[in-house]
Amino acid sequence: MNRQLLILALLLVTTVSFGQIANDNTLKAEIDGKEFTTQPRRVRIGNFWWITANTVKPDKSLRIWLGSYDKREIIETGTYLVVDADKPDTKENKKKVEDLGKYKGIAAIKYVEETREPRMEYHVGKSQNGDETIDVKMGADGFLEATFSTNLVGSYWKEKGTATVFGGMGRLINKMEDKAITKASGYDSAIDPEGNGYKEQDKQDQIVIKNGVVKLKFK
Repeated sequence: MNRQLLILALLLVTTVSFGQIANDNTLKAEIDGKEFTTQPRRVRIGNFWWITANTVKPDKSLRIWLGSYDKREIIETGTYLVVDADKPDTKENKKKVEDLGKYKGIAAIKYVEETREPRMEYHVGKSQNGDETIDVKMGADGFLEATFSTNLVGSYWKEKGTATVFGGMGRLINKMEDKAITKASGYDSAIDPEGNGYKEQDKQDQIVIKNGVVKLKFK
C-alpha cells in the first residue's frame, strides 16, 4: 500500500508540474455560456482522425471529426453537414449530402466534461441530425480554419460502484496517470466514460456551443 500511495503522490505532482506542449493551433468557443479556449490537436481515435481540444481542472474535451459520408479523410474548403456522432455514415446522411450537392462532407462533434474528480462523473454531449453545419477553409499555409455553433444532446455518466470497489487503488492510480498525460501532452487520455466502468444516468439536457472557431495546422 505504501508503494501505491507513493506512485499516486508522484502522479499528483506530475499533474500539477507539467503544462501542455505548445503549438500554433487555436480553438475558441462558448460552451453553455462559459469561454473555452485551448490549443487543439489532431489525434487518431479508432480508425479516424479527430480534432481534439482539451483543458484541465476539470478535464474537458471537445472533438470534431470531418470527412466524407464514406468516412474518407479528405478535407476540402466548404460546408460540412453535422450529423449524429454515433451514426455518421447512414444511408440517409449519404443521400442528403448527394441530393443537395451543397455539402463537402459530414461532421461529428463530441464534448466530454469531468463533473466530479477524479473522473468519477461526466457530462457528455453528442451532435445529432439537426441540419447544423461547420464551415471549413483549407488555407495555402496548411492551416484548417473552421467555424461552427451547435446544440449537443447531453447525457450524464457516473462511475459504477463495482468499478470503484473492485478497481481499488489501481483504478485510482490509472485515472491520475491519465489525467497527468492529458495535462502534459494536450491529448485526452482515457477521458470517455462509455464502456469504461461508468453508467449512464436517467437524465438528458442540451450542451450549447456558440461562436466556435478552430485554426489547426493540417499539413
